Amino acid sequence: MPDLQRAHPLAAGPQLRTWDFWETTLVALLSDGAFVLTGTIVVSIALAVSAGPRAYASGELQMLVSQGRWYGVFLISGAPAAIAVLWIAIRMAGREFGEYLALDWPRGGEIVRALAITTIFMSIEGFVLSKIGANGYQADPTLVVGSASGLLGWLIGGCIAGPIMEEFVVRGFLFRGWSQSFLGPTGAIFLTSAVWALNHTQYDWFGRAIIFAFGLVLGHLRWSSNSTWTSVVAHSACNTFILFTLGRYV
Repeated sequence: MPDLQRAHPLAAGPQLRTWDFWETTLVALLSDGAFVLTGTIVVSIALAVSAGPRAYASGELQMLVSQGRWYGVFLISGAPAAIAVLWIAIRMAGREFGEYLALDWPRGGEIVRALAITTIFMSIEGFVLSKIGANGYQADPTLVVGSASGLLGWLIGGCIAGPIMEEFVVRGFLFRGWSQSFLGPTGAIFLTSAVWALNHTQYDWFGRAIIFAFGLVLGHLRWSSNSTWTSVVAHSACNTFILFTLGRYV
């Protein structure tokens, strides 16, 4: 556990403005909306340029976006819009972006600890899944990348842009506001994990249960290290492993 001074950096100084529970929730929803809207617009334009302008049948655009080559573009283009909404809200509160989201780089030992905990979690997960004969993440045959550039975009989006954006929103912004509300840090860890899991609509309920459990791990890492970068590193490491086990590289 961290020392009290590091875990509670605002305790000794003046109380700074923090968005309350409902304000925090609203900003996070706006951030998610900006992410989806921007990513969809950029992918639609990219598809129009690559395949020529035409009307897509119902559900066809969603299927194309789910493909690895376009999903990477979706994540990379949507992430800055989501983070921009957070930046505006944080500046409106009169706070510094990095301070509000706890973006101080953690000590080296904390990164090693985070990666070790992530490895242990994924090992236990794999063992349990093998015993019950289940696949928590379900290999997706639509996740094709088509080329080396498609694979690169998929990896950058899924292993860098996606984890940074999600952790900034969930373990950064939501945790900041909710942990200083009636929920407290423990309640905030549980609620952010639940919201994060429910937002992964591409998985079934069993897969979301696994994501919820990993969210608890990420929330603990964020709180114990007082750095959102710790959860970003762990999240990115997990995604890197998972993305190489899903889909087809064709």
